[in-house]
Amino acid sequence: MDLANMNQTASPVQPHCAVLSQPDPLQVGGVSLHSRLFLGTARYPAPSVLAGAVQAAQVEVLTVSLRRLAPESQSGQAWWQRIREMGRHLLPNTAGCRSAEEAITVAQMAREIFGTHWIKLEVIGDDYTLQPDPWGTVAAAQTLVREGFAVFAYTTDDLVTALKLRDVGVAAIMPWAAPIGTGAGPRNLPALRTLRERLPDNVLVVDAGIGTPHHAAQVMELGYDAVLVNTAVAEAGDPVAMARAFTLSVQAGRLAHRALPMRTREVAQASTPMVGVPFWHQGS
Repeated sequence: MDLANMNQTASPVQPHCAVLSQPDPLQVGGVSLHSRLFLGTARYPAPSVLAGAVQAAQVEVLTVSLRRLAPESQSGQAWWQRIREMGRHLLPNTAGCRSAEEAITVAQMAREIFGTHWIKLEVIGDDYTLQPDPWGTVAAAQTLVREGFAVFAYTTDDLVTALKLRDVGVAAIMPWAAPIGTGAGPRNLPALRTLRERLPDNVLVVDAGIGTPHHAAQVMELGYDAVLVNTAVAEAGDPVAMARAFTLSVQAGRLAHRALPMRTREVAQASTPMVGVPFWHQGS
């Protein structure tokens, strides 16, 4: 039988793959999510571009800002209506707050306006780096958890702060990869790896500093549960295409983590075994 006929008659082999066949939802804040990409809603050139990015990425969680809604002036009602029509889970944030008290007040207002007990807690401690205030974040988280909020707490990659947030019972810990809006990517992968190793049972979502899909895949390969991006998509040349690229990279990183990557080695090791190698190559 010639090779062409053999290819036509042979039955394709379909090996069983447990990793591919098992469902892998993310359980967080009382819901089950299929998408592990969270998308911010600011900085897009037009509402239609945001809508296109959401559709292309097939995200299920959108972050929204109470300050963008501007409830005191009603100027954000048209924008709010567009967001509602997308039918996604909303994660309001306390962006711009600089004290625990201010963040708690904004969270309470957001629960009334957006109709959700989810809150992305941000308490900024430095105006230049926009680095979170660890003391204010932990204090606000403690109060909000006690009030029934599912708190998604934005923090740095500091282990001790993350442990304290775990102890107060937040729904998700959200360490940055780099300062917000920089797009620099993970500046301290060892620290992020340590967080994942020390908090194996907690939901960890990388938030801030992600600039390219490559960065998202990196942190997902470490075992992070999800990635939140905004500027990297909104300020791309083609936000819709970039949103899709991020979804694919998050999926690839998650699948790679579940498939158990090979261990790294200090020395070279041939990938091709010697069996069957022509004798004139075996001695080289």
